Amino acid sequence: MPSKTITRPKTIAPTKIQLLHSGKLSNLPWLTHAFTTRHGGVSRVYGGAALNLGYTRHDSRNAVEQNRALLLHQLGVGQGKDRQPWPIITLRQIHSDLIHPVDAPPAQTLAGDGLITNTPGLLLAVLTADCHPVIVVDPKRRAVGVFHAGWRGTVKRIVEKGVGEMRKHFGSNPRDLLAAIGPGIQSCCYEVGEEVRTKFEAQFAYGASLFREVKESDPVREKYPLLFLTARAPGHSELPTKLFLDLREANRRQLQAAGVPAKNIDASAPCTACHPETLFSHRAEKGVTGRMMAIAGIRPR
Repeated sequence: MPSKTITRPKTIAPTKIQLLHSGKLSNLPWLTHAFTTRHGGVSRVYGGAALNLGYTRHDSRNAVEQNRALLLHQLGVGQGKDRQPWPIITLRQIHSDLIHPVDAPPAQTLAGDGLITNTPGLLLAVLTADCHPVIVVDPKRRAVGVFHAGWRGTVKRIVEKGVGEMRKHFGSNPRDLLAAIGPGIQSCCYEVGEEVRTKFEAQFAYGASLFREVKESDPVREKYPLLFLTARAPGHSELPTKLFLDLREANRRQLQAAGVPAKNIDASAPCTACHPETLFSHRAEKGVTGRMMAIAGIRPR
């Protein structure tokens, strides 16, 4: 359930922040995790006091840094007495299948779309505004991974490969893993082109099942069909067909293909495009929007 808490850091005005947490992950006391929403923060360019966490061209760097500090305080890993804030490690996201194991903040921003670690005191994060964020946790080995899964990363199997990387680096057994797919655009709203279906069908045996077709409706055509007669059989011109992709299901199927049990996967987060009042959506807001963060870290013993 979303958590609403008032935080009062010393140098930042009080604000309300709303976070989404996965029920599958919330019972692990050593794990810090969250999917942010647009509520809270100090950004003014996206409709009021918004929690934009990405360095977008519309927002100021100072506002984003304040928002990130607010998030750290909300998570309980911000600066306090005799304590430094946990570093947030992000990526230069490139819609790839590149995954980086990290045990310390890198000297420069890494390019890729996945991060994994078993080092306490680090926050791994990906930024999204329609693409699906995925958090994967190994409760036995105390390891975490975060992945940015747009359609390009998904067709390259980034989440499936992420499970493999956790197995390689930490000895994770896929059957022990827990996963949460965060807010992203869903099949109700995610219209794509035929070329996207072609790529998925070339990669996955179940690729065709990830798409649904919807014929456009036209009230005028339905009321006056004779106006649309053509010489082409069967006598009427055809309305175009829209194609919708279920990106959440694609990533859920990948997790299962990698060995994660279905009962260990939380895929209950809302659609970004359906809820732009709560979530940033690049498509619903026509490109002028902020970025949410999927974030996970390991608390020291």
